[in-house]
Amino acid sequence: MTRTESATPPADYRLLLPEGWFRILLDPDQRDDSIDALVERQFRGIDNAPHLKEELRGDLRRRAAKVYRGGGIELYLSLQAAGPLTIPASLLVTLAPLRHAEPLPPEDLARVLAEDAEATETGSGNAGTPVPEIAVEELTAGTAVRVRRLTRQPGENGPDAPHAAHASVSVEYHLPVPGTTAYLLLTFSTPLEPIADAMAGLFDAIAGSLTWTE
Repeated sequence: MTRTESATPPADYRLLLPEGWFRILLDPDQRDDSIDALVERQFRGIDNAPHLKEELRGDLRRRAAKVYRGGGIELYLSLQAAGPLTIPASLLVTLAPLRHAEPLPPEDLARVLAEDAEATETGSGNAGTPVPEIAVEELTAGTAVRVRRLTRQPGENGPDAPHAAHASVSVEYHLPVPGTTAYLLLTFSTPLEPIADAMAGLFDAIAGSLTWTE
């Protein structure tokens, strides 16, 4: 469905995620139950770590409350395993109302995002700052703006230490909500830069599965 095919706002949306992703509902009336279910799943069979259990619960509650205040609707966390390790990744779904009387076309939004990125790079004075990749793409749910970012993070020994920095990868999809001036924002992220392309491909597949429901 595209914006021109229907002037009626959808009732909801549907996403397909791989097995091993856990959904946290961010509404205050539902989030604690979601978080409790996740914590119990992670500590199933472990009875000697009550402090770690409560630390995880508290961290998730703080994170959920913060993103809810920013318009977050749902938070998905990857619990997928690769051997003994869990593949860290997340998806935050946010409803972003725009302050426009008329819908903002994705092409215009892409231009604004590109201008903001250029201004940020120029103002930072850091020629090594990665420039985000911004493109307009066609998805099942309509025309969307895709933004891929590489964000450098300081290492444990400080930002000036050699080879101390690592990078997190994020992929954003800005999808216009049909019949409204709002955008649905899908924000995927992972700290695994070495497999960034593979993870971005997974993120693209999830975003491409989104459909609007009546």
